[in-house]
Amino acid sequence: MRVVIAGAGSVGRSIARELLAHDHEVTLVDRQPSAMRVAQVADADWLLADACELPTLREVRADECDVVVAATGDDKANLVISLLAKTEFGVPRTVARVNNPKNEWMFDDAWGVDVAVSTPRIMTAMVEEAVAVGDLVRIFTFHQSKANILELTLPEGSPLAGVRVGQVDWPTDTVLACIVRDARPLAPSPDDTLEGRDELLFVTGRDVDEEALQRLLTRGPASS
Repeated sequence: MRVVIAGAGSVGRSIARELLAHDHEVTLVDRQPSAMRVAQVADADWLLADACELPTLREVRADECDVVVAATGDDKANLVISLLAKTEFGVPRTVARVNNPKNEWMFDDAWGVDVAVSTPRIMTAMVEEAVAVGDLVRIFTFHQSKANILELTLPEGSPLAGVRVGQVDWPTDTVLACIVRDARPLAPSPDDTLEGRDELLFVTGRDVDEEALQRLLTRGPASS
C-alpha cells in the first residue's frame, strides 16, 4: 500500500513507523524544516513542502496513493489536504487528524474526509475506560457507517455473570465482538460464560439504544 502522510510531527512519524513496519510505502510531507527528522524514519521518502498546495500533492504522486493521511496540528490544513486529495487526485481513502474536538463536525465527506480521528476524544474514552466498571464507554465511532465500538467492564454483581453468551438476548444491531479476561482477548462463542470483571467489547449500529444495553449488562433483562 502506498501512503502519503502530511505532517511529520510526532503523530505523523509514529504512523509512518507503524506502516513501514508492515511493509507499506510511505512518503512524509512537512513544510517545517525542523520536522524533517529523517533519521527517525529513515525508510520513508521525505518532501519539504506545503501539502495544502496542489504542486506538492502532484510531486508526491497523490493520484497513485492508496491513502492520504492529514496529520498536521492544524485542523484547517487537514481539511484542505483531505479535500484536495479526494477531489483533485481521487485518492481512495483519506484519514484526517482532528486536533480540536469542537471542529469534529466539519470532518466529513463534504471536506473529503473518509475517516476522522480525534486524539482528544480517544484519550478521553481511554481514561473513562480505565476507571469505570459497569459504565458503557464509547471507544470509537466509524465515520462512514456511524457504527460504534463500545466497552463495559462487567460488574461482579451483574445478573449476567455466570450466564452463557448464547442465552443473552442482545439488542438489535449489537454484536459482542470480544471478551478480555485476565488480559487475554477471547472470541466469544454462544457457549462461553460471562464472568464478573470481564471487559466486553461491542460493535453496535448507529441507532442502538446504548442506555438499554447498559441496563441489560448491569441489571439483567427487563421482566416481561
